[in-house]
Amino acid sequence: MATTAAATAVGLLGAPTSDGDGPPVTIPRTPAREAAERELSKGEYHQDDPGLLNRVLDWLWDHISSLLDAAAQASPGGWVGLTVILVLLVLLAVALRLRLGRLRPAVSSDDGALFAKGPRSAAEHRREAEAHAVAERWNQALQERMRAIVRSLEERALLDHRPGRTADEAALEAGVALPAHADELRSAARAFDEVTYADRLADASVYAAVRDLDLALQRTQPPLSASGHEPGAEALVAHGAAGGEANVREGRGT
Repeated sequence: MATTAAATAVGLLGAPTSDGDGPPVTIPRTPAREAAERELSKGEYHQDDPGLLNRVLDWLWDHISSLLDAAAQASPGGWVGLTVILVLLVLLAVALRLRLGRLRPAVSSDDGALFAKGPRSAAEHRREAEAHAVAERWNQALQERMRAIVRSLEERALLDHRPGRTADEAALEAGVALPAHADELRSAARAFDEVTYADRLADASVYAAVRDLDLALQRTQPPLSASGHEPGAEALVAHGAAGGEANVREGRGT
């Protein structure tokens, strides 16, 4: 409608006119253009114009189309090659998301605490872990089994009871007390962090590894140095007792 009106306005204002007797009357180009602009600026010529949102969307689509056309021309194979590249990028993004898990800021010491609820015994954590495992809730099962490991070490006085301890801190401290299992403790803590803070999904094999570690730790006795005794202390005590007994015998013999 606006185009037709513009043509009509220009035709009427710029076309030669005559009264039939005299020479044709013409309007100069510039006044004719200004008159046409004034005419077309009237509201009745813009009733069917697209809204602001539609104009913005049209502008964006034009620019996106231009970018895609340029990319298609630059990529090998044209549009087919560009489609293959986009599909590969999407697959790469999905693979990275599955591999790395959800991105989240670093947790504070409170958020990273191993025990989120009130104090429970190691046996209670083990029972809850097995209940989750039977239902194949492997993430929760792994978390409870890791809590059972740490609580058990606290109950055996191999770790002190410290609120706010993280799984990594517990694994590091327990590795000092039980050096033969230090690597396994760190792996269990890392698995706990991944399912708790990175939304990684555990499976039966990951849970089984942490469960087996828990069972092995229950059968492991710490070295004497880790349990608070100096190496050779018992031998010195035994030697002193033997010497005292010998002295008593000598006294009796005299």
